[in-house]
Amino acid sequence: MSYNPNIHHRRSIRLKGYDYSQAGLYFVTICCQDRICRFGKIENGDMILNDLGKIAYDEWIKLQERYPRVLLDVFQIMPNHVHGIIGLDDIVGATLAVAQNNANTPNAPNADV
Repeated sequence: MSYNPNIHHRRSIRLKGYDYSQAGLYFVTICCQDRICRFGKIENGDMILNDLGKIAYDEWIKLQERYPRVLLDVFQIMPNHVHGIIGLDDIVGATLAVAQNNANTPNAPNADV
């Protein structure tokens, strides 16, 4: 089923104005297109990676090599998605194309209140 804005009422859970490039821990979920189980299967409560699941695992681990600011924490590859916690280290001069941080945004981590 394709996206239909009349029945799919998705809202962003991102904090408006928050700069997601700043240092901190971020919980990330990456889903497979059409929720197809591409990474393996669960047997007896264990995730068994197939070849694509092994590629997903290897590429997740390589994130620290590709992006010096990235610190990997726990992660789990599931049949049709990946959950993980990614930390961003506070390195001066690192930039990403993201929304600017609004220091007056309530409940924003590191906001000046």
